[in-house]
Amino acid sequence: MDRSNKEIKPGCCFPVRLDRSMRRSFKFSRSSSSDKLIKGSPKTGDTPKLRSGAPVKSPGLVACFGELLIDFVPTVSGVSLAEAPGFKKAPGGAPANVAVGIARLGGSSAFIGKVGQDEFGYMLSNILKENNVDNSGMRFDSHARTALAFVTLRADGEREFMFFRNPSADMLLTEAELDKDLIRKSCIFHYGSISLIEEPCRSTHLAALKVAKEAGCILSYDPNLRLPLWPSAEAARQGIMSIWDQADVIKISEEEITFLTGGDDAYDDNVVFKKLYHPNLKLLLVTEGPEGCRYYTKEFHGRVHGVKVQAVDTTGAGDAFVGGLLNSLATDPDLYKNEKKLQEALLFANGCGAITVTEKGAIPALPTKEAVFKILAAATA
Repeated sequence: MDRSNKEIKPGCCFPVRLDRSMRRSFKFSRSSSSDKLIKGSPKTGDTPKLRSGAPVKSPGLVACFGELLIDFVPTVSGVSLAEAPGFKKAPGGAPANVAVGIARLGGSSAFIGKVGQDEFGYMLSNILKENNVDNSGMRFDSHARTALAFVTLRADGEREFMFFRNPSADMLLTEAELDKDLIRKSCIFHYGSISLIEEPCRSTHLAALKVAKEAGCILSYDPNLRLPLWPSAEAARQGIMSIWDQADVIKISEEEITFLTGGDDAYDDNVVFKKLYHPNLKLLLVTEGPEGCRYYTKEFHGRVHGVKVQAVDTTGAGDAFVGGLLNSLATDPDLYKNEKKLQEALLFANGCGAITVTEKGAIPALPTKEAVFKILAAATA
């Protein structure tokens, strides 16, 4: 469902001014649990812990690690960035989109990442809170701006990007700033590859993976290829594959298969199994936009049809799909073992993606569970 084609090289960020009332309204949200706590109540804001010192697991919690930014989308459809008469700002960033997608479906999610100590950063933090995403893992950088991205769906169907992050705050998250307890109490840890591009965020990402794996989290990986952000195509290929064999669940697009395999046929099941399916992988998913998706496990593989809609903006469609799937997986971690249950979860995820492309922007377009059931009922009527 993610379609990343022609892209433009990134530039540097520029200062912005918004209503300072956002700063005054900014607050953190935190989750808690009282099961088997250490004797004595924890301080306000502390993560509850077991007698062993480990954080209490929060049932169904999905922690999403990575970038949170502002997408600027043209006010009219079917034009290049240069032709756009104006832009509408919308919160975005793949891991943050997934976190909001899960929460909007009624699930439990948290976001871990960094934004600038600027008005866009405060706005994004507030948006997560307003959408019931735990934002206690967010950090603010006083020296770097919040990342910006301009994105459009051109008349020829290609998506076009231009990024402003040189460097942006999300690239500067350090391991010392990482909320490890928030990761440990999650049941799923979701991430992309953009956080692997630059230090110190790359080392922080690897540290977070280690914490999540040791805590028994399901590791969910969506590479979300954005080639202009990498030093070279080969650096992107190596960076994405450097953590490939750690994931339990991987979602990729057709274009990403072709890129990662050096031009092999994205529709050949043998290519997927031989070059992309690793021994520890529980579930590999290939999204095909409006055509739906393919699924691969050790026991079976197949396809689930998509839901046809009139696309306005495809930004965030793949993130909505991932959010829909992880929301199902958080409540039933073994659903990948039952093909019928998996197919139902993937059809639901396809519905999430379909609804998202009918509006501009990613987070504003993410659906509720009721909306997904409604579109699926109409599609099968």
